[in-house]
Amino acid sequence: MTTAASSNTYVSRSSAVAARELGGEMMIMSAADSTLFSLNETATLIWNAADGKTSLRDSVEKKICAEFDVEPEAAYRDAEALVASLSSLGILNLSAEPTPARN
Repeated sequence: MTTAASSNTYVSRSSAVAARELGGEMMIMSAADSTLFSLNETATLIWNAADGKTSLRDSVEKKICAEFDVEPEAAYRDAEALVASLSSLGILNLSAEPTPARN
C-alpha cells in the first residue's frame, strides 16, 4: 500500500472546513456534515503550515523537527500518514505541484 503523499507533496487547507485554534490544538468542523475534528499540537503545526506553496518535507523539517526532538525521516513518515488521513476526510488537499492556499 502506498501513501497519498510523496517527497514532493504540497498541502493546502480545504475551503470546506471552519477552523479555530484553542489551547494549542486546532478544532476543525466539516461544512459538508458538521463533523468536528480536534488536531493535536503536531497536527496543528502541519495545518498551520499548509499553505499550498511549501512542500510537506520542508514543513516537517522547519516546523516539526524545530519544535520537537524527532528524527526527520520518522517525522516525515508520520506526517505523510497524517496528511493522507486528513485528505481522505476532506480536511486537507494534496498536490504534486505548489498550489495557492484556499483560505
